[in-house]
Amino acid sequence: MWTGLVFGLAVVAVSPAGAARAEVRMSGSFVADASCPATQAIKSGRNPGNISTDAGQSYELLAGNKDTPTHYMIRVPGVDPERRWVKVGCGHVSGGGASTMPAAPVPAEGDKPAAPASGKPEYVLALSWQPAFCETKPGKTECKAQTAAGFDATHFTLHGLWPQPNGHFYCQVAAADKANDSPAHWQDLPAVELDPKTRSELDQVMPGTASDLERHEWIKHGTCYGKSQQEYFSDALTLMRAVNASPIRDLFTQNTGQDLTSDQIRGAFDSAFGAGAGERVRVSCLNDRSSGRRLIGELTLGLTGPIGPNSSLSELLLASVPTNNAGCPKGLVDPVGFQ
Repeated sequence: MWTGLVFGLAVVAVSPAGAARAEVRMSGSFVADASCPATQAIKSGRNPGNISTDAGQSYELLAGNKDTPTHYMIRVPGVDPERRWVKVGCGHVSGGGASTMPAAPVPAEGDKPAAPASGKPEYVLALSWQPAFCETKPGKTECKAQTAAGFDATHFTLHGLWPQPNGHFYCQVAAADKANDSPAHWQDLPAVELDPKTRSELDQVMPGTASDLERHEWIKHGTCYGKSQQEYFSDALTLMRAVNASPIRDLFTQNTGQDLTSDQIRGAFDSAFGAGAGERVRVSCLNDRSSGRRLIGELTLGLTGPIGPNSSLSELLLASVPTNNAGCPKGLVDPVGFQ
């Protein structure tokens, strides 16, 4: 259930020894779920400085070692060399076009993903804390427009609602649209048609619409939802209202500028949505390279069951399979504005 990643352009790199190797360029971040060796070479395991990832830490994601990767190349600031390889099972990918679920290989083109084990529809709801996202993407249109009075300064924002399992993307999507599904070309994807009320709410709750994020989310994930564009985004907004009307939002706004632990966040979900709800929540952190701060960037929620206008977020959470991996153990709740 908690899997997914995005592949980019295949390139050829040359190793220090001069041997050519195929790599697949990737974008976004790699969030370590554990402390794992970060090696200079995959085969030999050479690791100058004996460098390991920090659990919960976010690293710039550079490439995979092949189309179906066993290792990711990440950038580890302050070490020599900075470019290091880690096994895919060490963490999950986040940001850019990538999902925030644990990384695993995508099935080959045309392969159908296995049905969810529960026999019921399964989803991941990804909630962003926009001030933290904007610390790492200050050039984004939506980030330049942030203000202390804005909705995204004090509310969770929508990254996406992702049907599961892994590989369940781009359902009946034209090849040309798949080719344009990168942040630089989202404006070339087909427009999302919504009624005026839904469009207005989505523009507020998903600030990334300023960069055409909704076009990407529909093409990659919404086309596999089994409903219209209107229903897909309306259902996602219904879930967002439930989160933002809950004590989870209060926990973040009351601790802006301070650290929160994954235990605190999961405990708040238990209080708001029932005992055990927090076990369906994972925390992802971002590294603010300008300050070295670890920021809470996103929460991902596992959901199981049909989603509609009257769905109960509590029931959807509790019907989902719990995860023992809480993700980032502690991070700062970033205030709005570039720090």
